[in-house]
Amino acid sequence: MALPQPGIFAVGTTAHGYVELDLTPDADVASVVTVLADLAERETTMGATNLVVGVRPELWADVRAGSLPEGLTGFTADLVGPDGFTIPATQHDAALWFAAGSYDVVFDAVLDALRRLRGLVTPASELRGWAYHRDRDLTGFEDGSENPTLASAPSYALVPDGSPGAGGSVLLLQQWVHDPAWLELTDAEQEAAIGRTKAGSIELDPRPESSHVARTDQDDTGHILRRNTAYGTATAHGTVFVGFASSRAPLHVMLERMAGIDGPRDGLTRFATPLTGAYYWVPASDDLVAFATPDED
Repeated sequence: MALPQPGIFAVGTTAHGYVELDLTPDADVASVVTVLADLAERETTMGATNLVVGVRPELWADVRAGSLPEGLTGFTADLVGPDGFTIPATQHDAALWFAAGSYDVVFDAVLDALRRLRGLVTPASELRGWAYHRDRDLTGFEDGSENPTLASAPSYALVPDGSPGAGGSVLLLQQWVHDPAWLELTDAEQEAAIGRTKAGSIELDPRPESSHVARTDQDDTGHILRRNTAYGTATAHGTVFVGFASSRAPLHVMLERMAGIDGPRDGLTRFATPLTGAYYWVPASDDLVAFATPDED
């Protein structure tokens, strides 16, 4: 059985660091993947950090053809809704997601990773994420209410055994900035945009067709695992969207529905704006560690 990168399912962490990277013009892809594999292999069951390594699908295909879902690509074009609302494509070459119990540990891990990758990559973006009231986002609502249980999450997030890329996952990584106008709405207005009650997280009946719950209903889009966090300061903040799926399709259908491409635009997008968007292939642990530097005995 193919084993996934364990950080995908490592819940309970409160401090997070997200780094997206671009290869330098002369960098050898295999050399970069070796450093990424060494970083992943370094984390042990006694370590203080969890790490998820993602690679642009086209680059992974260059170094290990046939070990990812057929036709998987990066986020190659903006998604533009009928009214001009745009979900931008800002694809980079690799992504690292560190998670731990405190940010000092995350900071040290990011710093060390960038040191090891020096000369091979250029940092394109970096975000510090943090847990907000355990399971809420900065809208004040429970986040990931449709998330699967830990027991069933692998069946949604991972490519099944027997398929190309078994044990791997498709990661959608985005930064969404929140509009301060959200805080001026009444609870009832916020609930209409979300489609659930703020207290108790009970789905509205009937739910507004343009509500976030209706537009991202996983019975319609396909199932995913969300590992979102908050980021920013009191004056500029939002959500780091971290979504895993066994294929690109449910993630992309979700974005299309939010943009209103096949129906009403998601009400939440009136108060949250996507700044970035990229798909990364998160290879199974065995596939990634196969590139690691051999131990010196």
